[in-house]
Order: sequence, then structure tokens, then C-alpha cells
Amino acid sequence: MLEHSRIYYFSNGGAEECYLGSADLMPRNLNRRVEVLFPVLRPGLVRMLRNEVLHAYMEDRTNSRRMSKDGSYAPKSGNAGGVDSQARFLTERASRQS
Repeated sequence: MLEHSRIYYFSNGGAEECYLGSADLMPRNLNRRVEVLFPVLRPGLVRMLRNEVLHAYMEDRTNSRRMSKDGSYAPKSGNAGGVDSQARFLTERASRQS
């Protein structure tokens, strides 16, 4: 099971595009395996992915990192006490099932 979603969102000056995929778009994944990337065509699903899932990931401070211009990573400021998006999604799912 993947720890995080493969969601690619582009605002394109208001012409939103959203894609879901099976792997990070890296040469090691694309050159040696069969991977899938497909567009999300329903506007309601694009809004849900943007407003709920991606928003939760952007708020997540649990072990989050910021990539520098040189490609290195450093912990994001304010990691302590932040939102844990995975725990949030699990809690929401459990409450919907009960």
C-alpha cells in the first residue's frame, strides 16, 4: 500500500488539470516498469482532490521536508504540532464506516 497518493495537479491559468498515477515520475520508475498516469475528467472529483486531499497534504507537518534549489531537503519549519494527514484520513474513513 502506498503511503501517499500520486496526485498531479496543474492550475494552468484556470484551466485545471488533475492526474492520478501509480508512481513518481522518475526515470527509474518509468524506464524499468509499467506505470499508469491518467487524467481525472470530472470537475467535481478534481475539486475534491484539490480541496480535500491536496489541501490536507499541504497542511501536513509530520516529517515534512522542503526541497531547496540545489535539490537537497530540509525539515519544514513548524513541523511540531502540525496536522498528520494520514491519521486524519484514517479517522475520517472510520467515522464514515460507522
